[in-house]
Amino acid sequence: MSNKYTKDHNISISYQERRWLLYLLDILALNGGFLISLYLREDYILSLSLLGKNPDWLLFLNVLWFFIGYFSAVYDIERAGQYRTAILPALSTGLLVSLLFNFVPYIPPRLPLSRQPLLLAIFLPVLLLVLGRIIYLTIFTQARFRRKLIIIGAGWAGHIIYQTLVESAQTQYEVVGFIDDDLSLSGTKVEVRTGNPGSAFEQENTTNVLGTSKELLDVIDKFGVSTVVIAITRGISGALYQVLTDCLQRELEVIPMPLLYEHLTGKVPVEHIGDHWSVSMPLEQPGNQFAWHAFKRIFDLFWSTIGLIALTLLFPLIALAIKLDSKGPLFYTQNRMGRHEKIFRVYKFRSMVVDAETDNAVWAQKDDPRVTRIGKILRRTHIDEFPQFWNIFKGEMSVVGPRPERPEFIKELAEDIPFYRVRLAVKPGMAGWGLINQGYGASKRDTLDKLQYDLYYIKHQSFWLDMQILWRTVLDAVTLRGR
Repeated sequence: MSNKYTKDHNISISYQERRWLLYLLDILALNGGFLISLYLREDYILSLSLLGKNPDWLLFLNVLWFFIGYFSAVYDIERAGQYRTAILPALSTGLLVSLLFNFVPYIPPRLPLSRQPLLLAIFLPVLLLVLGRIIYLTIFTQARFRRKLIIIGAGWAGHIIYQTLVESAQTQYEVVGFIDDDLSLSGTKVEVRTGNPGSAFEQENTTNVLGTSKELLDVIDKFGVSTVVIAITRGISGALYQVLTDCLQRELEVIPMPLLYEHLTGKVPVEHIGDHWSVSMPLEQPGNQFAWHAFKRIFDLFWSTIGLIALTLLFPLIALAIKLDSKGPLFYTQNRMGRHEKIFRVYKFRSMVVDAETDNAVWAQKDDPRVTRIGKILRRTHIDEFPQFWNIFKGEMSVVGPRPERPEFIKELAEDIPFYRVRLAVKPGMAGWGLINQGYGASKRDTLDKLQYDLYYIKHQSFWLDMQILWRTVLDAVTLRGR
């Protein structure tokens, strides 16, 4: 069957195309709402004339939206594809942007001092933003717009990427089945469960093994597949390589499982890389670039200076609260291992009872009984970490990076977890990608999950990623979602 049939079978929209679609809807909503609010004013002729003389107003509005929207994750495609996670971020971010934009005229004198009625100028763009999200949810999350996907390899890696697709990409992909050269698996079902076991949200998801690699092209034509995922950790046979080449000739999307998993979860799948270990390494390591190190140091000095000023102002209140709550020292210090295995002393406000550890190092647990009453507040707001601004100022830590770990834990974990020492290639951070996504590790399993996030950060570290991590860390602190 021809490739034309495959392309006409459904209207698949790629991840990047979905983002551009959301960009377009948001631009129309923001600018359209602002222009309509000007038109509905009594002095709209004057308003439109002023806008013609100051086109940079619209530029500022759009830059403000995309800057704040990026850090608020309004362009997370999976979140944007579900009502419960799409509407509120668009509404709250839209209100923030609209309020900031409409009160800017009171700062630079060249802008008009009057923007009445403000309510119309504030809420009309927000209303249209929400309407745009509803249009996207109503139309473009339908099955006919999802990319049909098939997984090659029904083993462990195949099961993991299938579960990840079900949990994190239901609005983008539809898994039509598996391909596996093990003849005993043909026609069998592959089952994964999502949601908390025993809860109302637990779901059973099943699909079939549709045949072997020899039948792959026929299956692609039959189901209109546009994406092929390679979930084989061993070497690829010559016959399968030829079939995959044919897929590329048909302009199909062929993705190794680790790369898709990384894209969907923000983690490097260290347990499922197999022979493809190289996909966990960046093409260009930012850590090898002098300019990046120089920028990070300036970035760290800037934020640590602000942090130390805040620490100085808050110190009397924090010290009094800790002393009144429980007996013991004000600060807690520990040895941690930093970049290139350098040992340094990390400083924290004490949040646990005295002698929380006696002989051996103990993992901190969720709702740990050793945490004091004030300690719970300090941890939830991340204020207990504020003394680490001094570590950052001295250059032992960075504002953003993998959380520093204790040397005894690192020695133990490096023996059990592959790639663990890779996280020592960068300075440890006060805020981190693993911290905001997974939290503090309370076991080896948690540490493995956090390592996968840390490797993702090392691979993709950039100014924008650092700013996103800082933004989400601040939100966690303000909303008391710290550990």
